[in-house]
Amino acid sequence: MTTQTEAVRKMSLPVLTAMVVGSMVGAGVFSLPRNFGQATGVFGALVAWLIAGVGMLMLALVFQTLAVRKPQLDAGVYAYAKAGFGQFPGFFSAFGYWASACVGNVSYWVLIKSTLGAVVPAFGEGATLVAVVVSALGVWAFHFMILRGVKEAATINQIVTVAKVLPILTFVVILVVSVKSEVFTANLYGGPEGLFEQVRATMLATVFVFLGVEGASVYSRYARRRADVGRATVLGFLGVLALFASVTILSYGALGQQEMAGLRQPSMAGVLESVVGPWGATFISIGLIVSVLGAYLAWTLMAAEVLFVAAKDHDMPAFLTRENNQAVPVAALVMTSVLITCVLAVTIFSDDAFTFTLELTSALSLIPYLLAAGYALRLAVIGETYDTDLRGRRKDLAIAALATFYTAFLIVAAGLKFLLLSCIIYAPGTILFVLTRREHGMRVFSPAEFVLFAITVIGAVIALAGLVMGWLTI
Repeated sequence: MTTQTEAVRKMSLPVLTAMVVGSMVGAGVFSLPRNFGQATGVFGALVAWLIAGVGMLMLALVFQTLAVRKPQLDAGVYAYAKAGFGQFPGFFSAFGYWASACVGNVSYWVLIKSTLGAVVPAFGEGATLVAVVVSALGVWAFHFMILRGVKEAATINQIVTVAKVLPILTFVVILVVSVKSEVFTANLYGGPEGLFEQVRATMLATVFVFLGVEGASVYSRYARRRADVGRATVLGFLGVLALFASVTILSYGALGQQEMAGLRQPSMAGVLESVVGPWGATFISIGLIVSVLGAYLAWTLMAAEVLFVAAKDHDMPAFLTRENNQAVPVAALVMTSVLITCVLAVTIFSDDAFTFTLELTSALSLIPYLLAAGYALRLAVIGETYDTDLRGRRKDLAIAALATFYTAFLIVAAGLKFLLLSCIIYAPGTILFVLTRREHGMRVFSPAEFVLFAITVIGAVIALAGLVMGWLTI
C-alpha cells in the first residue's frame, strides 16, 4: 500500500512547470502597463525585464539549492536568515516576509476597488473612504470565513488559475495582431531621465510580480524525477517572464507612453479597451477580480502560517501558536487581518495607493530575499555541504553571488524612502522578538543585535518625522 507522499510523487515535468507558473502569476501583471508607462519607454522596459529576469532566476535557483543543501531548514524563508546570521536577523526575515504578504494583500483590495471604481465612482481609484471601509469589511469577512476552516479549496484554485491566465493570453494575442508600428516607434525612448534612472524606477514593480518565486522549491517532494524540479523552475520562470514582458512591451504599441501612465488601475483593462472597445475592459476586470480574491485567500492563509510556524519554532511569541477547533492559527490570523486593516486605512492619505502598496510590499520582501541569498553565498564560500562537490560549489557560488548582488541592488534602487517606511513596520514589530526572548529566559539582544535594533528605531523616527514635516510622502 503506497503512502500519500508516494502517491503524489508522480508529477511530470509539464505538471510541475504549470505549478511554478501558477505560483507566480498574480495581480501584479494587470498593473504593468501603467507602472512601466510612468517610468520608461520600450528600450528601458526591455533592459528592466532582462535585469529582473536574470536576477530573479538566480534567486529562484538559490532557493532550489538551499532546499537541497539544507533540507532540515523547512520552516520557511526566514529559516535561512536565522541559520546564516542569527536569531534577530532571522526574526527580521520572518516578520518582514509576513508584513510583505499583508501589505501585498492591501494592494489586492486597492486594485479591486479601483477596478469597480469605473462603475461605482465612490470607490475612486481604490483609496477613498468608501473604498477603504468596504475593503475593511471584506478583510474581516474573509477572516471569519477562514476561521470556519477554509484551509484548502481546490475548486476555487482551478477557477482562479483559469481567471489569471485566460485574460492575459487573450490580451497578448489581440495586441500582437493589432500593434500600431507608429505608436510603438514613438514609445521607444522614455522621458528626459537617463536610461539607468528609468530602469531603476521599474525595479520594485518587477519584484512585485515575481513575489512567490521561492515557492518553486517546495515542489521537489512531488516530482516523479528530482531532475525535473530544476527544469520546471527554469521553464516555468521563463514562461512567466515572457508573459510579463509581452504584456509590457505590446502595450507600447497600443497607446502612447503618457496615455499609459495616466490609465487607472488595472491598466491592462484600459489598454485592451483602447484596442477593442468597452468589452475589453470588462473582460480584463472580471478576470482580475476573480483572480485577486482567490489570491487574497491564499496569501492570507500563507501570512498567518508564517507567524504560526515561526512561533512553533520559538522564533515568535507562544500565543501565536493558538489554534481554534478547525486547526486554524487564530492568533496569527487576527494579527494578519489587523495589519491589513491598518495599512488599508493609511492608503487614504496616499496619492497613488496601488503603487505605494506595491512598492512597499516589494521593499519589505527584499530583506528576507537578501538574507537567504547571503546564506547561500556563505555556504558556497566556506564550503559547507560541498565536501565532495567542488564543481557544484563553483556553480552555486556564482549563482548566489549574482542573487546577492541583485537583491542588494534592488534595496538601493528602492531608495531611502521605502527603507525608512519599512522601519516604521519593523521597529514596533521588535516587541514580538523581545516577548519571545523573555519567554525563554534569554538575553534580549546581543551587542550586534542591539545596534541593528537601534538603527531600525532611528530609521522609524526619521520616517515619522518626515511624514509629519511633509518631506516624506506616501
